[in-house]
Amino acid sequence: MKRNNRETNYRKRLALLKSGLPRLVVRKTNSMITGQIIEYGENGDKTTASVYSKDLSKYGWALGVKNIPAAYLTGFLLAKKAKSKEAILDKGNRTLKKDSFIYYFVKGAQDGGINTHAGELPISEDRLYGLHIVNHYEKKTGNQFKSLGEKVKNIREEINKVLEKIAQNGK
Repeated sequence: MKRNNRETNYRKRLALLKSGLPRLVVRKTNSMITGQIIEYGENGDKTTASVYSKDLSKYGWALGVKNIPAAYLTGFLLAKKAKSKEAILDKGNRTLKKDSFIYYFVKGAQDGGINTHAGELPISEDRLYGLHIVNHYEKKTGNQFKSLGEKVKNIREEINKVLEKIAQNGK
């Protein structure tokens, strides 16, 4: 019942807080993916780092901001902005399913230098590098991807370019 009402599960929250680690919070809105590092405080939680997938455009990302490659890049960007290099995943009331964007966000954060204590993540390198997007692009005949042209076909190169720019000046 509580889950349907989107109420906080205080047992799970207490378990996360007892770890003493900052929480890595990942959410998807209607328009983007957000990520935060949040530390517990007696007077209230404090957000120490925050990123939005729409910020990827500053680093040359011209593709969608709600897809799996964007989730990975957003996690990487959060890791570069965060002072804390250790956090525990707070997935809220979300049930993680195969190929969840959260796994890719966490992978990006790990590759960026945050120890998430998540262990082995069930991710597909093909999906990480947007092969599913390329396959979809090749099947389309209309103008849906016309403005993106070669960027979709070379999505792996686009991801690597953005990763390099974030690594150089992602703080």
